[in-house]
Amino acid sequence: MRRTHLFLPTLKENPTEAQIVSHRLMMRAGMVRQSTAGIYSWLPMGYRVLKKISDIVRQEQDHTGAQEILMPTIQSADLWRKSERYEDYGKEMLRITDRHNREMLYGPTNEELITDIVSKDINSYKDLPKNLYHIQWKFRDEVRPRFGVMRGREFLMKDNYSFDLNYQSAKHSYNKMFICYLRTFSRLGLKAIPMSADTGPIGGNLSHEFIILADTGESEVFCDRRLLDIEIPGRDTNYESDLQGMVDNWTCYYAATDEKHEPDQCPIADEDLIKARGIEVGHIFYFGTKYSEKMNAFVQDSEGNKTAIEMGSYGIGVSRLVGAIIESSHDEKGIIWPESIAPWNIGLINLKTEDLECEGVCEKIYADCNRYSVDILYDDRNERAGTKFAEMDLIGLPWQIIVGPRGLKEGVVELKCRADGESRQMSIEGIQEWIKGRVFCDK
Repeated sequence: MRRTHLFLPTLKENPTEAQIVSHRLMMRAGMVRQSTAGIYSWLPMGYRVLKKISDIVRQEQDHTGAQEILMPTIQSADLWRKSERYEDYGKEMLRITDRHNREMLYGPTNEELITDIVSKDINSYKDLPKNLYHIQWKFRDEVRPRFGVMRGREFLMKDNYSFDLNYQSAKHSYNKMFICYLRTFSRLGLKAIPMSADTGPIGGNLSHEFIILADTGESEVFCDRRLLDIEIPGRDTNYESDLQGMVDNWTCYYAATDEKHEPDQCPIADEDLIKARGIEVGHIFYFGTKYSEKMNAFVQDSEGNKTAIEMGSYGIGVSRLVGAIIESSHDEKGIIWPESIAPWNIGLINLKTEDLECEGVCEKIYADCNRYSVDILYDDRNERAGTKFAEMDLIGLPWQIIVGPRGLKEGVVELKCRADGESRQMSIEGIQEWIKGRVFCDK
């Protein structure tokens, strides 16, 4: 992408309405623009990040054997009455009526709808287990939306639902998602800590939140320092093996949010206890037969007995993750994107656009990146060098290649790493080989 072609309306000053770092930087970097309270339009750069996060989430879900579907955003109120949640959910649910006076709602979650789907087409234990997921826009009418995409009213969410014959199988499905979430967040450049959590309006008796540590987190968290050093399961994870040991490696250590932490009963000494703020980026639930019994989702077991399907649900706030990643990865100059989700992997800066040699080298580098499918943003504008440097640092691309007449006299260009600020001189041939051999995404 050439900068002269890109719609990237950056801001020099912090917007007055932005209270936290991610909101300020997303507005300044031209990623989003507010449509109305808690609802945002995603502009080209922001949408590229959103899609890359969605792709990683999707790859990890598929790797567990989960199958992608797509359910509607508008649901029937009758389904929610069957589960007895229609009145209980509260004012966060946007209730609407169509032209035929049928009561509808803009779905905040999909337990009812997916249970209804499964109840009509799965009748035998031979059809289980199943796990179905989708990535879909949802709406919750927050009383006071704030902090940009971190607490908006409309948001992109991955939610999936497991269906099993018995508790043992359901717990295995739960453990699959537990490990899958750790891998997913690791690929996004985050160290997420699982913490036992309340089930809230979803229901059930087993739940974990996945929390990343950040100074601007919404809640206080307390955890054993050793949790930061546990190795994340790798790509070769066998999701059909016994996962309980992997889960036990995490859950054997103390970790609690402020509402569950009891200082007088904490088993961790102060010197080994991390006291910080955290941001929730994922939440998983096991709730057994809460929905299946009420919504007639039964199967016949191997002995011909009618049994309610055991269920769980698993959510990741995809759009919320964009803000959370910025909260955990930025400096005073701007965003620092992990390579796996950066909108472009390389920012190419031409320091003197009217110089024919500079232009020629930049065009060659730009062509090489396109040839090897490396995402590159070429700042080809006729702007001052300081303006170009400031914007590149603001939008946070992992690498900058800087081409100027002074360096070209020596036959070199500059390669700079955004994360640590280190730079080195490389020959034209050297930078071409670096581009050719660079792997920008951990598949």
